[in-house]
Amino acid sequence: MKILITGASSGVGFEAVLDLILNSEHEVIALARSDDKLRRLFEIAKGLNPDCKLFPAKFDIVHDDYASLVSFVKERAGSLDILINNAGQLINKPFEQLTQLDFAQMLQSNLLGHVKLVQHMLPLLNANAHVVNIGSMGGFSGSVKFPGLAAYSASKAALHTLTECLAVEYTDRNIHFNCLALGSAQTEMLEEAFPGYQSPVMAFEMGKYIADFALTGNKFFNGKVLPVAVTTP
Repeated sequence: MKILITGASSGVGFEAVLDLILNSEHEVIALARSDDKLRRLFEIAKGLNPDCKLFPAKFDIVHDDYASLVSFVKERAGSLDILINNAGQLINKPFEQLTQLDFAQMLQSNLLGHVKLVQHMLPLLNANAHVVNIGSMGGFSGSVKFPGLAAYSASKAALHTLTECLAVEYTDRNIHFNCLALGSAQTEMLEEAFPGYQSPVMAFEMGKYIADFALTGNKFFNGKVLPVAVTTP
């Protein structure tokens, strides 16, 4: 499989890459904003599987030049079977303190960056390709909501709806779009937003779930926003 994943330098994205590279037949392009963390990812991946095909690249899905990314993907993989939109940010702040810039930042990072990436990668997606958007239970209708996450949750809800729309729009091309609305996993982002909170799910467990779903989920789902959480609702 030819796979591109964003937000690969830490958390569940980092762990998903380490799961995917265990199969030497996979060609994995890993994007993130940190050179240092990408180098660490590459070193660990090569330690786990010296024959792995991992191509890390520093890239900001909101601000960087997409022409260079398209060329990079064409040179390394030629086309894509899987696109995992995992990059994102979180702001935890009381609603009355949130600024318009806070909302704009959340929409840029959690929605519009993914829009730009999907638009530029569409010509490279093979038939039966699977696009997996990483959403959040915070944006899942009917789920328990948390104070301070209004901007974050609203941006993730928009990503959920985008997923449903694109699944319909690209039916003729046989491209599948699904979204995993993740509950908490023990990541750097969670620890920064909620100091002291301990998630029952470790990052490597959620990363493996994402990797497995990206490889097989399109056989069973299309246009679905699927809650991935150990709590109800």
